[in-house]
Amino acid sequence: MRAAEKTGSKLQKLTELFAGKAYLLIVIQDNPDPDCIAAAVALRKLANSLANLQCSISCGGTVGRGENRALVKYLGLNLRACDEIDFGKFDLVAAVDTQPGTGNNSLPKDIPCHVVIDHHPIRRMTRTAPFTDIRSGYGSTSTIFVEYLIEAGITPEVPLATALLYGIRSDTQDLGREAARADIEAIEFLYPFANKRMLSVIQRGKVPRVYYQMLADALRNARVQGPAIITDLGEIDNPDMIGEVADLLLREDETTWTMCTGLWNDKILISIRTAEENKVAETVMKRMVFRKGTGGGHLTYAGGQIPLKKGTKIERQELERHIEQKFLKAIGADTAANSRLVKA
Repeated sequence: MRAAEKTGSKLQKLTELFAGKAYLLIVIQDNPDPDCIAAAVALRKLANSLANLQCSISCGGTVGRGENRALVKYLGLNLRACDEIDFGKFDLVAAVDTQPGTGNNSLPKDIPCHVVIDHHPIRRMTRTAPFTDIRSGYGSTSTIFVEYLIEAGITPEVPLATALLYGIRSDTQDLGREAARADIEAIEFLYPFANKRMLSVIQRGKVPRVYYQMLADALRNARVQGPAIITDLGEIDNPDMIGEVADLLLREDETTWTMCTGLWNDKILISIRTAEENKVAETVMKRMVFRKGTGGGHLTYAGGQIPLKKGTKIERQELERHIEQKFLKAIGADTAANSRLVKA
């Protein structure tokens, strides 16, 4: 089935599911990135336009990265905390840019998810949802929603177009990371409607002073082992920093793998990045968290989380050693020499 035909069929099924409903809850990642935020706002637009549904968008964590906070502010978005939601008040629950059981969202296990739209590989629990649209070949979830908007004949307002454009550019690193033809076509469609000045403002989102302390700690803790750089942020209140540090370290000219960890809400969070094309970051992550937590991702980047059962320092140290050993073994660097990235 061609992409346009698939989108048309999916949109019709989604419209049928919306029929007769009044309230939709959209659940996103605990620490949402621009693609996730934009996709949620696009689904809200579709639900409003197709069925006059009233929508709430909910996440279980924080928006920490400067760019992400700037995007939320620009959209005037009121994100509701998952632990404050009365799920019984909603006719439908949707998950976008995430899926049930991934561990990166706070959708309770006993709450059924009716709609799942994502660009990550499909998970077992997702298959039970009445409506799914999983396109793992796409570089962003926002691209799926651009196709829906086009199919529905909806011209996105400037803020939504700007958010979707930034979401696609961010997740694909300006089309340089795992972008598909569909992502390129979506950007071409969005560009005339987007606020270019606002895109620049969002990309230069302000950060608090503590950001630089966390960055300094990350560099001070960073170790080089073969083709990899590994670091730990310790206990943090901004989980977005983990992925941001992993991205930054991959810019070192002799490095092809990076891993950054941190402790947040009694969970060890993990981000890995790679410039290699012969290994899949998602596969490496799944080996690292096997039987201990959850994780997923794509060819060149992945994330995971392992909950602490006891919450003790010893347990955490053992888990960190386990994570590091699994990572280094998976990328073939477990026997390489170890050295500091920067002088103390």
